[in-house]
Amino acid sequence: MYQFTGKLKIFALALMVIGLIGTAYNFMSAPTTLEEAKEILAKQDDAHHGGHGAGHGEEKKAEAHHGGEAASHHGEAADHDAHAAHAFHQMQNRPWSAFYVPMLFLLGVSLLVLAFYAAQRVAQAGWSVVLFRVMEAITSNIYYVSAFMLVFIILTVMHFNHLFPWMGEGVFDPQSPNYDPIVDRKSWWMNVPGWAIRGVFYLAGWNVFRFILRKKSLQQDNGDLKLHKNIYNISVAFIVFFLLSESMMSWDWIMGIDPHWFSTLFGWYVLATFLVSALTVIAIVTIYLRSKGVLPFVNDSHIHDLAKFMFGFSVFWTYLWFAQFMLIWYADMPEETTYYAQRFNEYKVPFLGMVALNFIFPVLLLLNSDYKSIPWLVVLGGIVILIGHYVDLFVMIMPGTVGGQWGFGLGEISGLLFFVGLFIYGTFSAFAKANPLAKGNPFVHESETHHYYIIEHRGEDSNHH
Repeated sequence: MYQFTGKLKIFALALMVIGLIGTAYNFMSAPTTLEEAKEILAKQDDAHHGGHGAGHGEEKKAEAHHGGEAASHHGEAADHDAHAAHAFHQMQNRPWSAFYVPMLFLLGVSLLVLAFYAAQRVAQAGWSVVLFRVMEAITSNIYYVSAFMLVFIILTVMHFNHLFPWMGEGVFDPQSPNYDPIVDRKSWWMNVPGWAIRGVFYLAGWNVFRFILRKKSLQQDNGDLKLHKNIYNISVAFIVFFLLSESMMSWDWIMGIDPHWFSTLFGWYVLATFLVSALTVIAIVTIYLRSKGVLPFVNDSHIHDLAKFMFGFSVFWTYLWFAQFMLIWYADMPEETTYYAQRFNEYKVPFLGMVALNFIFPVLLLLNSDYKSIPWLVVLGGIVILIGHYVDLFVMIMPGTVGGQWGFGLGEISGLLFFVGLFIYGTFSAFAKANPLAKGNPFVHESETHHYYIIEHRGEDSNHH
């Protein structure tokens, strides 16, 4: 049995405490008035145009001699106030977004680990049985993150944050100056009661399925084959529920931030980014636990197969990214291209950088078959993949919530630290509560003796096939 050491537990709790303190400070330091926002904008302008101060002074003197330009100054002042008001809302959104991104990332990763686990059950896969308890431990995070997500849904409905523009006052009222006819046509889906009810429904379904699958898996340790068939049926039901709920979740919680934009590929794209991340997390946690001697039945062939999945779905993610991007860019329809235009203008480095992190690096590192069996190389590639897909989610959410007021500062780091600490605590405390091997599974012997034969050895090992 695995022992969740005191050092690791303290480390996880320390990350959570530091993350909470930083997040609280981030919320308290956000501007509360329009005047504070204007001061921040003035400082930003000074930082960007510090060398032009004298020039601006000369311009003002020259303009004082032109009384006919007074009207234009009033227009500029009005534009400046409107820009300041918009930036003020973005600054207020930033602490919420900084917490929302890592929360959604951990929830998505935990959910996709559960989906991959269920898929292995349905496929009657033999190779992965020795990894079942690792996957079950990671999915325990669904409970914890769902609690935070539920609170977030409640606070959002109560208008404590304004991450979703369609929830603004007067958006659906034709008599209001804030009326948005495009969003109004989507009101059959975009309405607050429906959004909140669906969110609670997703969370409840994922938690119930995870609870039942874990409970049945532990009961199966006595070797009851009836439970094996029962778990198979439950896994089939979960996969159907997952495919529907994951797509709707991506529309509600991510695409709803940019309510004018739409993409028929988006549900698949979000699934791909979370799936690659989930497989990477399984690989890293497995390699760590094997290094501690608690997974002696996991061999290099299991690591190799996980790395193959990481490589394969990295290519799949790239295909979806390119398909979505290329078709929208080539069609050049304003209601679609605005999504990418904003990311090119304000998020160019993270937007293009994450493509390199998520495709070029994994392909170069994991294309070689031998490298897939080297644990430290898989971990190195995994860390890069996780960073890349975290940035991917960051770029999905931040442009629509904070626009040009983005950054990766104290708030963003604090939110990430908190959920990393929560992940460590949730995963390893759950792993310590059960036998590391799902010994009642009928395919456990096949999994323990699983070996991958590379091409040059197939001739001499052909009698093994």
